[in-house]
Amino acid sequence: MIRKGLKPGFKPGIDRPGDNDRFRRVFPFKRSWVAITVLAAFDAVFMIPAVATFNQALTEWSSFDSLFDLVAALFLSAWLLGWLIAPLLMTGILVMMLFGREVLKANPGSVEIFLGLPYVGLKAVYDVSKMRNLRFERPLKKSGSAWRGTHILFDYGVNTVAFGSSISGDEVIEIRNQLQIAAGVKIRRGDALPDEISTEWEQEKQAPVKLASAGPSISTIPMSLTSPSTLVLIIANLVPLAGSVFLGWNLADVLVLYWAESAVIGFFNICKIAVIGRWGALLAGPFFIGHFGGFMAIHFLFIYTLFIKQPQSSGASSGDLAEVAQLFVVLWPALLALFISHAFSFYQNFLGRQEYLGRTVNDQMSEPYSRIIFMQFVLIFGGGLSMALGGPVLVLLIVIALKIYFDVKAHLKQHTAR
Repeated sequence: MIRKGLKPGFKPGIDRPGDNDRFRRVFPFKRSWVAITVLAAFDAVFMIPAVATFNQALTEWSSFDSLFDLVAALFLSAWLLGWLIAPLLMTGILVMMLFGREVLKANPGSVEIFLGLPYVGLKAVYDVSKMRNLRFERPLKKSGSAWRGTHILFDYGVNTVAFGSSISGDEVIEIRNQLQIAAGVKIRRGDALPDEISTEWEQEKQAPVKLASAGPSISTIPMSLTSPSTLVLIIANLVPLAGSVFLGWNLADVLVLYWAESAVIGFFNICKIAVIGRWGALLAGPFFIGHFGGFMAIHFLFIYTLFIKQPQSSGASSGDLAEVAQLFVVLWPALLALFISHAFSFYQNFLGRQEYLGRTVNDQMSEPYSRIIFMQFVLIFGGGLSMALGGPVLVLLIVIALKIYFDVKAHLKQHTAR
């Protein structure tokens, strides 16, 4: 939606009572004790499993000596991280309902409205000469501003600004007079001037990343097999093939590598969420890490049990951590190549081609789960071939070939020029 007219300068701020403001007045939020009690009850209900899971996770982290203990600790921590978003959000709202307030300040030429908790919050600065029609408002019971009760409104360009709670009509006259004295400008009445309603608000979007190029705009170049990011992806996927030929990697090694690549994709997905959501990523990021991390932990346990320490093998229940760590150490060349491939694609496509435009955080949070679906397919298909053919080299080549095919196909589909 395109918004027009004057735009206040919203930004984080600190409210210091000792400031030398000519006028300052605090308006506590109108408290609804029924709503506060209900929200506090819901918050407590959500906190009970969070506290229990935290204690259990703390116990798991305090002493573990096997892969299974580590997976249990990781899964509990991931579950806790995802679950905590709701009670923490409710706690934040509850704190605002209990202690939130607005502070109205006036100095020569400007009026500032501070919204938040004592000392910390957001503030917006308004040009007094462009404020109009300061007035008393009694909202309807089911309106969006009903929580304020009687309050004050003023017009600013094409927009209407509200502040205060449970204010009487006499107070409006007093506040108007004090504002005008402190600001040194009379708040006018009437319609907005043409220059106060014609200007469009600057769009809130990320600045495009400029890549050096002598040709046409990178966002208009169709994605193909010869595109740089596609070629880098193919080369990175050939490294496991070289590892199987020259370093003796087997099917289990390659599956561990593909699991680790899913973790790399999850990392860059968090970066994408941060680009799209900005401050909203502070909530969406931990939620994604919790869910994706839980899936990854259980997923690795399946790979380890089915392909590395088969159930019938001796020591299958131990999962020695030093042995598990060694699995990743030997795979570092391929893992580094895949990390570089995804980093290059993030820079070249997501930022360079501005693929973040038009995407939402919800869209981005669901994108990496296709990797888990593919890995499950590889587990079932690869395991079935291993049992049927008994030829690990042939199975390994088939799995790598399928991985390259599906990766390139998904890459071209995902990054098709829009």
